[in-house]
Amino acid sequence: MEKSCTLLIHFDKGTPAIANEIKEALEGNDVPAKIDAMKKAIMLLLNGETLPQLFITIVRYVLPSEDHTVQKLLLLYLEIIEKTDAKGRVLPEMILICQNLRNNLQHPNEYIRGVTLRFLCRLNETEIIEPLIPSVLQNLEHRHPFIRRNAILAVMSIYKLPQGEQLLVDAPDMIEKVLSTEQDPSAKRNAFLMLFTCAQDRAINYLLTHVDRVSEWGELLQMVVLELIRKVCRTNRGEKGKYIKIIISLLNAPSTAVIYECAGTLVSLSSAPTAIRAAANTYCQLLLSQSDNNVKLIVLDQLNELKSSHRDIMVDLIMDVLRALSSPNLDIWRKTLHIVLELITPRNINEVVLMLKKEVVKTQSGELEKNGEYRQMLIQAIHSCAIKFPEVASTVVLLLMDFLGDSNVASAIDVAVFVREIIETNPKLRVSIITRLLDTFYQIRAARVCSCAIWIIGEYCLSLSEVESGLATIKQCLGELPFYSVSEEGEATDASKKTPQPNSITVSSKRPAILSDGTYATQSAASETAFSPPNIVQGSLASGNLRSLLLTGDFFLGAVVACTLTKLVLRLEEVQPSKVEVNKATTQALLIMVSMLQLGQSHVLPHPIDNDSYDRIVLCMRLLCNTGDEIRKIWLQYCRQSFIKMLSEKQLQETEELKAKAQVSHAQPDDLIDFYHLKSRKGMSQLELEDEVQDDLKRATGEFVKDADDANKLNRILQLTGFSDPVYAEAYVTVHHYDIVLDVTVINRTKETLQNLCLELATMGDLKLVERPQNYTLAPESSKQIKANIKVSSTETGVIFGNIVYETSNVLERNVVVLNDIHIDIMDYISPSVCTDAAFRAMWAEFEWENKVAVNTVIQDEKEFLDHIIKSTNMKCLTAP
Repeated sequence: MEKSCTLLIHFDKGTPAIANEIKEALEGNDVPAKIDAMKKAIMLLLNGETLPQLFITIVRYVLPSEDHTVQKLLLLYLEIIEKTDAKGRVLPEMILICQNLRNNLQHPNEYIRGVTLRFLCRLNETEIIEPLIPSVLQNLEHRHPFIRRNAILAVMSIYKLPQGEQLLVDAPDMIEKVLSTEQDPSAKRNAFLMLFTCAQDRAINYLLTHVDRVSEWGELLQMVVLELIRKVCRTNRGEKGKYIKIIISLLNAPSTAVIYECAGTLVSLSSAPTAIRAAANTYCQLLLSQSDNNVKLIVLDQLNELKSSHRDIMVDLIMDVLRALSSPNLDIWRKTLHIVLELITPRNINEVVLMLKKEVVKTQSGELEKNGEYRQMLIQAIHSCAIKFPEVASTVVLLLMDFLGDSNVASAIDVAVFVREIIETNPKLRVSIITRLLDTFYQIRAARVCSCAIWIIGEYCLSLSEVESGLATIKQCLGELPFYSVSEEGEATDASKKTPQPNSITVSSKRPAILSDGTYATQSAASETAFSPPNIVQGSLASGNLRSLLLTGDFFLGAVVACTLTKLVLRLEEVQPSKVEVNKATTQALLIMVSMLQLGQSHVLPHPIDNDSYDRIVLCMRLLCNTGDEIRKIWLQYCRQSFIKMLSEKQLQETEELKAKAQVSHAQPDDLIDFYHLKSRKGMSQLELEDEVQDDLKRATGEFVKDADDANKLNRILQLTGFSDPVYAEAYVTVHHYDIVLDVTVINRTKETLQNLCLELATMGDLKLVERPQNYTLAPESSKQIKANIKVSSTETGVIFGNIVYETSNVLERNVVVLNDIHIDIMDYISPSVCTDAAFRAMWAEFEWENKVAVNTVIQDEKEFLDHIIKSTNMKCLTAP
């Protein structure tokens, strides 16, 4: 059986000390050598060594030492050595140290007295402690506060021992007297803590007697008061009204730790709007006043919890929360925007969007290294605002379009996706968006952003002037044709036969990209990075961004250009009365497509055009040569309809998720009805009245009944022993991320008292028992709740097994009841979740998730098999099958 450990020191196993060397150093007169030897002995003992031969040496040579460091190390040594034999009786040689401890407790030096009193707090052997009690009690009245505060803790530790109440019968009375006269804040806190732990009624009486002076007490004592209030109100919710007043008064305390605890206590105890508003205001003040980013993150987590349960109150504080964006930290930005986006209402949307616009403009300064990622977050936040409240789209869309040429590709793609959605959902903005897009198109440097922008031009250029401007813009960005000259091709052919030069084109490295439907497309690495002009670009960047990207070998973009040209020419046929102009535009489009095919099949580029892009461009050429009404309908109408369908499905999915979140459990039909208006209101403050109303509303709407209701709890109870066993045990298993909590109920089925009953657990697999449950004494036919915490270090399936050991008064031998095994399944760690397409693709590429697995199944239908996988693995399908 493992022992509990009160001391932890790092130990380097590389050079272990030898017991004889330690003994020699301890016997010498050199104090530094003696200190070093004591440290080595303590570390060896902590790592499993016994060293029984050292005890007498330490008693003879270390005990008489006057050096304070040696005396401190001696107490640490006495703390960790084994003081009892196999039967639990104190070893006779331990009597030797009692006289030394008594001398230390009466020592003229305050430090020696203090550390000895602290040592007694960790001593559990009654036989050693009993003769020292008079000396401990004398120290309660010592002039020095360091000694008094440690003496109070020693009294508390002794009183909490199994026989402590017999050893110190009147300890609560003594400590209460000390509390009334004590002036030192730490000693006062320790005295109140002792009453709180050992005589709770006395602590409550003291608190209520001095309720007007609580705000003047020290920070340490106020923290213990809050802990007492939480404990009392959890056991007796009817009395919380008078305690909430104390908490409200402490909200003005100078200590930030106290006001943080006050806010948390208020939220946990009360649902009254006044109390919740006071707590939320306190959190917002801490968010703005504290400079430590970790504190800000903790406070934001608290505000996030408040948002889910008290949204109406949090809506009024949205601008205070937004001020946290001034902190230059990515995690703080992310959490702040997450909270704010769920608090937006028609009343505050304009203020929020104005603030977000100011932040976007700030990111252009380039002072912060994470500006690109922050800008991407802000763009996504504005996108969400514009989808929820379309009327604000007009104020932000033109500003954001300036970032289409952003060097941060991710934020530029977000802008493009935002513009694509807004131009469909806000028809009034179509003309201004298209005009601005055509003006700024040449600034775009990323291939994926170019693809999206060209698609928008092809779909939403409707009038004659827009179509002509669209064709002219694409032609200008492609530059002069052809894309290469014959002489360049000859040079490239010669160069390919020779050793490649250092300046040759190594920019383009093709790899498959995952599309939204899960299929693959060839994608150039150049499209992912910031634009860098290759050697074969003719002229400068002014020759066109599309031309530069095509000359890096990005023919997926070339296929998108071909499709857009086809759409624009087909629409030109509808809006242009002159056939000559239509034919001229058609021939120019065909010439561009032919030039792209020639470039793809030439030796100028290191990689030829891929088959998908080749087939797509050839299809566009055939369509332009042979147009018809059916083809025109497919290209000009059906493409838009499929995009509209995608947006409507996305909106429907978001609505369903909101509905699922909004569903709350209702009260049970046999619950008692509490008629609030028939209650007596005498002596109740406005806050208490509000709190009563909110509690009644919670009962009526079933908010007191959480997800883990009784019916679900019964499903998770595991029987550990049989009904015929003398001890019956069952466990309720709770799995939360990487923590497993076993709540074991043990029932004594016999007619006699069971002593030293202990739940012994062991684990197999990557599970680790955090702490060993203590021993209990169980009266006849009584029960006990025992909790055990287990940590999970991996997602492998693990097993928990163990037994219950106990003693009876009749038999000296210990009895053992073996428990059933508890199997912890990997499915308990998996919960369905969602993420965006872009995030999924990024993780797919980063973690290399793709693994081919041979499947042997009788299911014939793919949809049915997918449903089976989802159900079996507790996962969620991100795309509609």
